[in-house]
Amino acid sequence: MKKPTAIDLFAGAGGLSLGFELAGFKVIWSNDNNKWASATYDKNFGKGIMHLGNIENVKEFPKADLVIGGYPCQGFSLAGTRLVADPRNKLYLEFARCVRQVQPKFFVAENVPGMLTLGDGKIIKAMIREFEGINGGYHVKYANPPLKAMDYGVPQERQRVFIVGVRKDIGFEYNFPKKTHGEGLKPYVTLRDAIGGMPAPKEDEVYNTGYSSIYMSRNRKRGWGDVSFTIQAGARQTPQHPGGRPMTKVKWADTHPEEDRKFKESNEKYHWLFQGDSNRRLSYKECAAIQSFPKDFDFDGPLVEKYKQIGNAVPPLLAKAVAGKIMEYFKNQG
Repeated sequence: MKKPTAIDLFAGAGGLSLGFELAGFKVIWSNDNNKWASATYDKNFGKGIMHLGNIENVKEFPKADLVIGGYPCQGFSLAGTRLVADPRNKLYLEFARCVRQVQPKFFVAENVPGMLTLGDGKIIKAMIREFEGINGGYHVKYANPPLKAMDYGVPQERQRVFIVGVRKDIGFEYNFPKKTHGEGLKPYVTLRDAIGGMPAPKEDEVYNTGYSSIYMSRNRKRGWGDVSFTIQAGARQTPQHPGGRPMTKVKWADTHPEEDRKFKESNEKYHWLFQGDSNRRLSYKECAAIQSFPKDFDFDGPLVEKYKQIGNAVPPLLAKAVAGKIMEYFKNQG
């Protein structure tokens, strides 16, 4: 069978591309406006596929069986401003423009769970209406609740919304993949499974600056037998390595006696304290492994940019699971 083709918008380092290629697709064209992510993509997928620049400037997209992409999610994030007027929210219209021009058999859009509730649900409804009306119509469904990466062999709690469109004339019904890991299924992949055998990182592979009060306001350390916290794009917020001593919760008053006098008992503060000096953040290579990137996947750019690319990526194994259900259509076509 000839491999069905795909184009990847807002591709970043290529997590979504990699997942779809693992499922049997061939990515023939991609786009992103970050030079470091573009360089990473070139290293791992070969030059000539990635086109660096703003998508608004792309006038013509190549024909393909599939359009995929994770348009920027900062405007939708639960951690962001959640403003409906955020201009980044409008980039889904560029995704829709591509679908309208290419007329693929399928499209897949990925985003953060906060998208479902932004603007009291008006944003996701607007997206679905836009997508359903393209070129005579697409059958569109989205994952609600969001898919959990840990349920598909990715060793972290990450959750993501996938929107899948199927062109009405091809007569195929898409169903989201069933869980493969969890109770009654395969055991969850743990930190030990993912990074237990990795060598100690080099000094330039770990972000080792100080910790912010935001970081110290919660536990950031999981054990070897656990799945990881979500890997974020900000290097400073990277979880702790499972080795070393656990973080210990202490009262604000125990470490800030003078400042504590300013607060009433009802406003008593707590924070987490590191015990010992063996604690460190996960290295960027460990973060990549937790995202399910293969260990030979090569990231380009300064250290903080590597962390950013990894944290922004779709876990390849999660993308592969979503893609596998679409591949069923092409296998049935012979």
